[in-house]
Amino acid sequence: MSHSITKIWIHGIYSTKDRMELIGKEFEKILYDHIRDNLISQFHCFVKAVNGTPDHIHILFLLNHNFSIQEIFHSIKGESSHWINQNNFIKTKFDWQIGYGAFSIGESHVYEVEKYIQTQKIHHKKYSYTDEYNLFIKRYNINKVNR
Repeated sequence: MSHSITKIWIHGIYSTKDRMELIGKEFEKILYDHIRDNLISQFHCFVKAVNGTPDHIHILFLLNHNFSIQEIFHSIKGESSHWINQNNFIKTKFDWQIGYGAFSIGESHVYEVEKYIQTQKIHHKKYSYTDEYNLFIKRYNINKVNR
């Protein structure tokens, strides 16, 4: 076979620094569109969903095999925090928390994860970010060695 073929769906999650509620309703859609556009233009990733709450964000995208997950998240987080600060969307300096979560999603679960991302605000009326974090730790069988 002369060409590489991959199809790896990634569910990415990252939060604002100290999980402060900094993503306001007045600019969240613009931010999500900005992140989507950057994933497409910089990394040639197909983006299925981007959404979140005031303190964290979820992204579902197809990983382009020419880039590592670390490269993508480092760039997207850095560029978007710079963009938020440049555009003065908030009165204080904006930063993302160090790190991220990235989970592979099987093709049969893409629709389910897309709906989960699209309903984040409803989901987080019942569950805190910490509850969600612990759910992912359990669901993906992550132990101290993996972290």
